[in-house]
Amino acid sequence: MSHVSVRREGAVAIITFNLPDQFMTNETVSELNAATEALDKDESCRAMVFTGGEEGVFIRHFSVKVLEEMSDDLRARGKTFSDQRPMDRDRELDIVFKRLASTPKITIAAINGFAMGGGFEFCLSCDLRIAQDGDHTLGLPEAKLGILPGGGGTQKLGRLVGQARALEMVLRGRTVPPREALEYGMVHEVTDGPVLPRALELAQEYAVIAPLAFAHIKRLLRIELDKPLEEGLIMEKTLFLDLLVSDDASKLMKRMNDGDLDIREVPQGD
Repeated sequence: MSHVSVRREGAVAIITFNLPDQFMTNETVSELNAATEALDKDESCRAMVFTGGEEGVFIRHFSVKVLEEMSDDLRARGKTFSDQRPMDRDRELDIVFKRLASTPKITIAAINGFAMGGGFEFCLSCDLRIAQDGDHTLGLPEAKLGILPGGGGTQKLGRLVGQARALEMVLRGRTVPPREALEYGMVHEVTDGPVLPRALELAQEYAVIAPLAFAHIKRLLRIELDKPLEEGLIMEKTLFLDLLVSDDASKLMKRMNDGDLDIREVPQGD
């Protein structure tokens, strides 16, 4: 049985996790890599929405059995690691997470249940996180196993909620319910009922934005923001002018001026 299934609703791709025992494995990552690579290249796709196929579970966490096997193998081979010899080669998981951040499409985690460890790191890699309220928790509990979040969790959560909050949560391995996650800024919204309809509503809203404008704005806020301010400002001016001479911008500005419209009233799409 496939770990990942994809269906389309127009320009929106819905990617559903169907995980054995609710845990992500290397097979899950490989299937995600193939699916997201194909959707990234598909110009007809404007949004990717990810959700769990089992009620109450998005991705519970990465399989600890797989991690134990990896530990045993590395230890048996006498492998050691230190900051003097940094691991700078991308794993397949890193490739997937970078793609979610850099693709010129909106990526939305429709969190319908538990999302801890690698499952929540997946959510942190998406542009938007919409969580369904319920008796489940979100966060990074790896410290309870004597390890740490190894898929970007410390860096992304720290940038999202601030050093103090991230330090407290990750050191304690603390996970929190959706409403508390919203309070801390870990998710953008919490729904009282099923989360997927709200995620699809947002996906459709983003899907009508001029594709090049969306891609440039996402790049500036997700990629260039980590660079020095002066570099970011130069890139912003460059991409602004690139959009100013684009067909979409010309059409939309003429549509506003010809109709004497308020900027909030300019219709998007064709």
